[in-house]
Amino acid sequence: MARNSSISGNSFCGRTRREFLWQSGGGFGAMALANLLDKDGFGSESAKPKAFENPLAAKVPMFAPKAKSVIFLFMYGGPSHIDTFDYKPAMIGMDNKTVEIKTFGRGGHKNEGRIVEPRWKFSQYGECGKWVSDLFPNVAQHVDDIAFLHSMTADSPIHGSAMLMMNSGKILSGSPSMGSWINYGLGSENENLPGYVVMLDPSGGPISGAKNWSSGYMPASYAGTVLRSKGAPILDLATPTGVSRELQRTLIDGINEANQNHALSRLSNSDLAARIASYELAFQMQSSAPEAVDLGQETAATLSLYGADSPKTEDFGKRCILARRLVERGVRFIQLYSGGAHNDANWDAHGDLEKNHNLHAGATDKPIAGLLKDLKQRGLLDSTLVIWGGEFGRQPTAEYANGSGRDHNAYGFTMWMAGGGVCGGTSVGTTDELGGQAVEKPMHVKNLHATVLHQMGLDPNRLSYFYSGLEQKLVGVEHISPIHEIVG
Repeated sequence: MARNSSISGNSFCGRTRREFLWQSGGGFGAMALANLLDKDGFGSESAKPKAFENPLAAKVPMFAPKAKSVIFLFMYGGPSHIDTFDYKPAMIGMDNKTVEIKTFGRGGHKNEGRIVEPRWKFSQYGECGKWVSDLFPNVAQHVDDIAFLHSMTADSPIHGSAMLMMNSGKILSGSPSMGSWINYGLGSENENLPGYVVMLDPSGGPISGAKNWSSGYMPASYAGTVLRSKGAPILDLATPTGVSRELQRTLIDGINEANQNHALSRLSNSDLAARIASYELAFQMQSSAPEAVDLGQETAATLSLYGADSPKTEDFGKRCILARRLVERGVRFIQLYSGGAHNDANWDAHGDLEKNHNLHAGATDKPIAGLLKDLKQRGLLDSTLVIWGGEFGRQPTAEYANGSGRDHNAYGFTMWMAGGGVCGGTSVGTTDELGGQAVEKPMHVKNLHATVLHQMGLDPNRLSYFYSGLEQKLVGVEHISPIHEIVG
């Protein structure tokens, strides 16, 4: 039987949902729908283009900051704390001795291991008398400006998740990195350069790649921008052949107007602002970025101070100079990676510890010392927080039956900070006599993050971003305190 398409009486069969809402309840359903749509940006007023607000515009800190910029010297792979800055004299003479010790790293859980005593001699430096190994003779000259954190702990002994935790506070991907949080909270003092810059090792990026400098659930404008020390500083930034700056400006203005007038049906206000900001930033960076990375403006003495005139230290030295130049130009957060790719291309010394650490410490010691000295003599160290460390440390025992390689250690390791208002010449926390785990004042990665935010004038327990129904924070939901012993 053919279906009767006619509608009779008060039946709603065959009507559209729009008709149903409009006619139900004497039209009050339509009024409620209009109100909801207006809140979501579809009403007559909210659909109008709003004045553009730069998401990276400088913002007022929550309280008086001690630092304006951060330089994070990331030693990817996990440097051995007991061979660098955590002096363990009790291990001398214990080489190859088997001891009962609980370890957990790439090789899994173990209950005993073969001791690998420190392979470098330690000496005391500075007025504080800090013990530093021969791996870092140049950094050792600056111990009175450095606060050493000897009882750091993390949640994972595996590179990928440990890297994400050190950078974003979470072992899983998808969360904003620390640099993104700082740019979200403070904005940038330079509208012509990214507020968050990452410089990778020439051997390649770290495991997990761009997730380590991602903005996660925040707008893309807060993500890190990879800056290269050779060639074009930022890829795909050059002006197209035959297009003048004036014409480019006209085109960008036209694109901005078109986006604001026609993209509202597809983009949220935050996404629209991010798109416009990316156009504007790219345009400004075409002139600002090349100047910022022009080391031809540096003196021969400065290049030598950083080791940029020697093949061994040239790459990291140049990147340290670039970090200082970016700080001078108001960039908030700069991260330099020492080591990339896999195995001995980074600090992950599973086989030959001496060969690995001599290589990477040798490439970074003089540049880091040069950075600290140069920042101080230019009056920038007080306002620049310098962080040194990796995603974890290394075990006091060997990983294999032969050789000096050490496995990963997230139970206790060393990081340090300098400048940015921290108390130099101090050491906080200790590991046991073998360096296996933190025993005095264990400090979590979250305490490190809280300290960085605090020095930048941001309350780590109040700085939040609403996402997925929660007020998300870099330090998580529980109250986290900065490391008070070093913040003065």
